[in-house]
Amino acid sequence: MASTALSHSLSSPINPNSAFTSRTLTPSVAFSPLRTPLKLRSLSLSSSTHNPPRFITYASSDASEGSSNEDIPIEKRYPAFPSVMDINQIREILPHRFPFLLVDRVIEYNPGVSAVAIKNVTINDNFFPGHFPERPIMPGVLMVEAMAQVGGIVMLQPEVGGSRDNFFFAGIDKVRFRKPVVAGDTLVMRMNLIRLQKRFGIAKMEGKAYVGGAVVCEGEFLMAMGSNSE
Repeated sequence: MASTALSHSLSSPINPNSAFTSRTLTPSVAFSPLRTPLKLRSLSLSSSTHNPPRFITYASSDASEGSSNEDIPIEKRYPAFPSVMDINQIREILPHRFPFLLVDRVIEYNPGVSAVAIKNVTINDNFFPGHFPERPIMPGVLMVEAMAQVGGIVMLQPEVGGSRDNFFFAGIDKVRFRKPVVAGDTLVMRMNLIRLQKRFGIAKMEGKAYVGGAVVCEGEFLMAMGSNSE
């Protein structure tokens, strides 16, 4: 009976004298107009014939980049080193020849400041049969020699007064070998000119060699320039 009276009072004008007047203003009656429009809004977005439903997919940028990289064959993912000087240009500067020319390509050169070059270490290098037959490791002294040759490219350039024919070691300090260099590695060497005394042909340089971004050798070099007659 109470439900019937409540239904009747909701469908008819409010009677101030009705016993159910206070019940017609219950929260269920007051909140029902708020619930219905919310449902209609959600339906209108999904059931509209003029605006088809839209679906937004969120994806991680790392995941998308990883999938795109996986689509590229591995032989095409890694760009080659740039070539500022090729082997023929290097041979015009350095006096070294096989088997002691240990610089294959210059990839960066700042006249009178620095040079970055690479040495491709292969099993065909003539020092591997003896160092060592069972575990081919590039000798540390040859890493130092290769770095010194990169320094020679900086020193023997006309931009820094390097018009002489040869250069020689005058001293090596603070040399450290961090990791072994093996056949198949690419040795990336950076040499920075710290100080040059043009009058005496003496240069102090510092250098680091890397494999895969990790330092494998570093040290300070003191070198002297001279001509073939000296």
